[in-house]
Amino acid sequence: MASETKIALVTGAGSGIGKHTALAFLKHNYSVVLTGRRAETLETVVKEADVAAERAVAIAADVSDPLSVSALFAEIEQRYERLDVIFNNAGVNVPAISIGDLTFEQWKNVIDVNLNGVFLCTHAAFNLMRRQEPQGGRIINNGSISAHVPRPGSAPYTASKHAITGLTKSTSLDGREFNIACSQIDIGNAASDMTAKMQQGVPQANGTIAPEPTMDVEHVANAVVHMASLPLDANIQFMTLMATTMPFIGRG
Repeated sequence: MASETKIALVTGAGSGIGKHTALAFLKHNYSVVLTGRRAETLETVVKEADVAAERAVAIAADVSDPLSVSALFAEIEQRYERLDVIFNNAGVNVPAISIGDLTFEQWKNVIDVNLNGVFLCTHAAFNLMRRQEPQGGRIINNGSISAHVPRPGSAPYTASKHAITGLTKSTSLDGREFNIACSQIDIGNAASDMTAKMQQGVPQANGTIAPEPTMDVEHVANAVVHMASLPLDANIQFMTLMATTMPFIGRG
């Protein structure tokens, strides 16, 4: 059934930035499809949202698996007949490790999720957005401060995030003909399970270990919703949102 409410898809919606962004979309009256690998985690977020069943739908999927992504988008199209926004948020990392000690399996796991997963979801969203009526939509990619500068021992993550910037730019150009806007938010130290260790200290470029400040993840969620709220003739192409005093400007 077609919906008069805008439809948003959030990947990696079971925790952290994805969870809070999905909840923020719901607070702003979107209908939201939450996806991630663990169905039970997604269902917990849906229960926390406490909204009408048709407004928050959990669909387990592996973004690195083409068949899983195809099934996800088939269900979205069958249920809603359209998609207005996708937030490509799902991502993984490995512990800090020198490229000389990195295994191919570690490299491949990060690239499969962080880059191939974003491609697969972007590809599917792009095709749905260009055939739906009215045509168009918005694709928002979760980049990172690492899309600009790396941390020590972060070759696969940094490579994946640099690649996301190129994919964002290319998708932006390809989308113009079809009223599809594509943008990227580069996030630095949003407080989540992934950044909890920053309070104890993380490796710095000069070889020291130092704690880093974090910011409330709600700022990220609200920023993504703001990016999505613009009319399709306007686009925040790139946004950098970071803890004010984190080591980014002047890193190293």
